[in-house]
Amino acid sequence: MAFTFVLLLAPQAFLPALAPLRLGLLTAGLAITAYLVDRFSWRRPITRVTPEILATAGLAAWAVLTLPWSYWPGGSVAFLLDVYFKTLAIFWLLSNVVDTRARLRGTVWGLALMALPLAAFGVREYLAGRFMDGGPVKRIVSYEAPLTQNPNDLALMLNLILPVTLALALSRERLAPRLLLLGCAALDAVAVVLTFSRAGFICLALTGAIYGAKLLTRPGRGWVLAAVLLAFACAPLLPSGYIERIGTITDIRSDPTGSAQERWGDTLAAIRLVEQSPLIGAGAGMNILALNEARGAIWKKVHNVYLEYAVDLGIPGLLLFLTILIGCIRSTAYVMRRSAGRPAWGDLFLLAEGIQVSLIAFAVAALFHPVAYHFYFYYMAGLALAARAVCETET
Repeated sequence: MAFTFVLLLAPQAFLPALAPLRLGLLTAGLAITAYLVDRFSWRRPITRVTPEILATAGLAAWAVLTLPWSYWPGGSVAFLLDVYFKTLAIFWLLSNVVDTRARLRGTVWGLALMALPLAAFGVREYLAGRFMDGGPVKRIVSYEAPLTQNPNDLALMLNLILPVTLALALSRERLAPRLLLLGCAALDAVAVVLTFSRAGFICLALTGAIYGAKLLTRPGRGWVLAAVLLAFACAPLLPSGYIERIGTITDIRSDPTGSAQERWGDTLAAIRLVEQSPLIGAGAGMNILALNEARGAIWKKVHNVYLEYAVDLGIPGLLLFLTILIGCIRSTAYVMRRSAGRPAWGDLFLLAEGIQVSLIAFAVAALFHPVAYHFYFYYMAGLALAARAVCETET
């Protein structure tokens, strides 16, 4: 949880004296060391063995095996060590350490509360009129942290935390905690809108649609009606130019910034690269170099997680990632089946449901973001496996 705090809120960005401590590496290293000491002391297995963990190990192994054919082998090695292996370490810890309902609730509470300053920062920047540049679309200055360095990333992070925040709110019986969590969720949604992120809007709408459909069949359907009425009441308060920005989702040519047209061109170029090298790929993290060669030196990644894996690691890499994604969604479905209809397990059912909605939101957001190897997906995937471990332990 200390590592999660550093990852999301980056205190060293506001207190430069903390930067030399390398808090992220320090907290992650302490967590891994403590976990390994505990396992060896009690002579317990280092990891649970599930199909998703095996697929993750296979994906990492395939990334290593394809290094000799990488566009830049040294760059791929550095990328794996600096980015992907750190992500996998936290995924491994989450799926093994969060093994009780109390720990699962605590983790989700932590995410919900840590998202609060992220959302509040975005709202404050918009109200203060601090934008990235003087372009045709006013994009807020984003929160200075590894996972929220631009408005699109901020929207993605908030969209992934929003469903589990709603799940936690629905699981609370006392009014005060429920209202606090619903307030956090509402602020997250407002901040997503103010990022002017098109992918953020799609994921926000998807989350609302999924939860609306689910809750309409349950006793708490009054919350759905209240949320719909509130959304209609707030529609006139949408920021100027937001509707036009969202309209470019279906009409790419109308985007005045040119980003939609550029990303569509990159998508087509990435597909051609996969057709040319379907087995090996360009090497882990090297799709940017492959795209430079294919369409000119723009030095931008393809904004699509699935194409990132396909261009970097070929079709085998993409299939391994899909195995992890689908397996984690199925794990949450397993927990929901086992806990459905059991009042004592109501909170576990709702948390698994929230994690599932987050994974589905990521599966859609993955079509628009270059975040294949980062923490966004793997954090929620770790929670999905943790929820299954809790369910299996208690039964």
